Amino acid sequence: MPYGIRTSVSQPVPAAGQLFADGVSGAVPPRTVAVLDAIKHAILAGELQPGQALVETELAHALGVSKTPVREALKTLAGAGLVTMSPYRGAAVRAIDSETASAIYDMRLLLEPEAVRRSVDRGGGWEQARRALQRADAAADRAQRSLENRDFHRSMYLACGNPLLVSTLDDLRDQTALVSAAAWRQEPSWQQEAREHRAILDAAQAGDSGRAATLLRAHIGGFSARHFAPPHPPTAGTADAP
Repeated sequence: MPYGIRTSVSQPVPAAGQLFADGVSGAVPPRTVAVLDAIKHAILAGELQPGQALVETELAHALGVSKTPVREALKTLAGAGLVTMSPYRGAAVRAIDSETASAIYDMRLLLEPEAVRRSVDRGGGWEQARRALQRADAAADRAQRSLENRDFHRSMYLACGNPLLVSTLDDLRDQTALVSAAAWRQEPSWQQEAREHRAILDAAQAGDSGRAATLLRAHIGGFSARHFAPPHPPTAGTADAP
């Protein structure tokens, strides 16, 4: 079977629905959703390698569907930053170098701690975050774990009260999942990140917005420092949490 994709859309898709990009309209046909989930899972699990060409006919054969849902799924994945599309070379799994990964995490460092601080100050609910941590602990592979971690982070900043800030952070989520899954293949540090997630959630549940933001900043910066070039340090005179 081409590409080594282990999941056919005629079989249950791992974490069906949870792997699907949240921002995509519910009007998308279920078969396209299943194809999207299967391809996304294969990318994050490493079954589809960075830079690997994604040929519609071969993917359709591997998944037992026509080319139409494959084509629509690839367009959605390109919008999420997991796939690149060229009029001459076609679609391919996005390859993220250390400089791009660093830029993604730099953006998160600038925005996400403030969004979480505001969520805590606004009394955001944390049940979704707790469930995401439980699913991450029970995840069967890196792909599912990475996406559950993504859901945890979103549940922490969702109540910040600024839709534009939420949208900006949402745009980074799938790219973050791609970076983390690739990093864990080299150095499986997910257990440390899980402990940090629990500490962030504990601070949020206690209503300590400053501590939650500080722990999140250290969490994001620490992952970046462990796996690739760290984000740019703050300029002189710029206050930053320890």
